[in-house]
Amino acid sequence: MITQDAPLHDLLEATWPTEDHLGDPENRWWVLRTRTRQEKAVASDLRAQGLPHFLPLVDAKRYHGKRRQSVRLPLFPGYVFLHGDRDASYTADRTRRIASILDVTDPQQPQLHEELTNLRRAIELEAGFDPYPYFQHGCWAEVKSGPYRGVRGKIDRETDPTKLILQVDLLQSAMALELDGAELELV
Repeated sequence: MITQDAPLHDLLEATWPTEDHLGDPENRWWVLRTRTRQEKAVASDLRAQGLPHFLPLVDAKRYHGKRRQSVRLPLFPGYVFLHGDRDASYTADRTRRIASILDVTDPQQPQLHEELTNLRRAIELEAGFDPYPYFQHGCWAEVKSGPYRGVRGKIDRETDPTKLILQVDLLQSAMALELDGAELELV
């Protein structure tokens, strides 16, 4: 079960597929579209069954009257990423918390893995994300220095070259990470 006081990087490490698991040709990424507000419950079920998965969470502030509460919310509401074989996707579907399973085709697998790896790394470093509209143009860039070194994304040179856009093309969703433009290098 995900608790609000647990360190975020611990939650991600406990569920990320191991190198052996990633190297197995039978295993692949599946995108689980969950029923409404069931992402954390699905992640908990998958963890209990020992299935590697990724649920990107971000800290958010919520106000209840005059009280402020810090909560962890899914970065992509309604989605959990599962890594496993077809039987693992069937096992996840049996939880009755899944609305549908998006099959990621073989050509999309490496790209999705890279996108999720970049998101995971940025979240582990407790990056502050801002929602950003999904876009297909832009230049690929990599952070060449600082704590986010090695993280790749797109930059929009026309509007704001200081924002590194981390996207998941399959979901057509994007988040922006504010950086110093000097830290970015075009790839």
